[in-house]
Amino acid sequence: MPRDRPERVARRRAHRHAPGRRLAGLSAPAGPGRAERRPHRQQHRRHRVTYRTILLHLDEGPGVDRRTDAAIQLAVAHDAHLIALHAPTPLYLQWSPEAGIREEIEASRKAEDDAVAKAALERFEAAAAKAGLAGREARRARGEPRDLLGLHGRYADLIVMGQADPKGGSAREAASIVEDVILACGRPVLVVPYIGALQAIGRRILVAWDASREASRAVADALPLLQRADKVTVVTVDARPSESGHGQMPGADLALYLARHGIEVEAAHVGSSGIGVGDVLLNQASDRDADLIVMGCYGHARLRELILGGATRTMLRTTPVPLLMAH
Repeated sequence: MPRDRPERVARRRAHRHAPGRRLAGLSAPAGPGRAERRPHRQQHRRHRVTYRTILLHLDEGPGVDRRTDAAIQLAVAHDAHLIALHAPTPLYLQWSPEAGIREEIEASRKAEDDAVAKAALERFEAAAAKAGLAGREARRARGEPRDLLGLHGRYADLIVMGQADPKGGSAREAASIVEDVILACGRPVLVVPYIGALQAIGRRILVAWDASREASRAVADALPLLQRADKVTVVTVDARPSESGHGQMPGADLALYLARHGIEVEAAHVGSSGIGVGDVLLNQASDRDADLIVMGCYGHARLRELILGGATRTMLRTTPVPLLMAH
């Protein structure tokens, strides 16, 4: 028999692996919104990703010790190098004193900052040593915290920051710093609540999924935690099938993506029933006893004023559960 021409062979090979064709090991054709047999979990456990460098923001804000404990917990679990950066919220004078008085005020504030930084870094060193964390580093920097965290955060896999206390004297500025860092640093940020009991982070994870770029980024950045979780729940709110978004089955493509990383997930589709998406997610986290929420951060800067999505702002301001966000 005459040999097949090369182009015929190529066409047959392309046809065998074309999207929509049933392949061995698939329970349905591959593609957006289609189900696929879950890969064997043991095949992927050996390929776990991990955080190798974690940056911790230290300041004089409330809950800094809880934030420190959370960062140390993660660093120990991931065998990561933990960098503690003390960058206090700057002092903004509401009036313009005479030159001599200004210098005196600035000198007094510097001495106070030095004492606060020394105490904070000493507490960090003591807590890290008690936990047996060998890979640690303490840094002190002066300047705008959002700029410093953005600079140092470029060389970290994860940044740990604290939720602003709404009753604090500098609550608005502290919240603005967290928001700015999430939107500008290019790294995932773990926001630790300023109150409440701190549990082990990442055993029961809730993923807020809306098939957006920001949510996709957050899920990819959270893979080291998702792979180690005991339970992962993907929650969609008011999701509808869409070729350009969720696909035929909302959450199915994300479940398949995570399955290839050896992560078993449970999908939950809920309606908002007229309340805000942020409140829906917080209710779901409470009902499922989640100890971590993963979601995208939506917002942009316009005329120097930060504009956040409603769900993003609700979660940042009111979450009682650690929140991993990425933009």
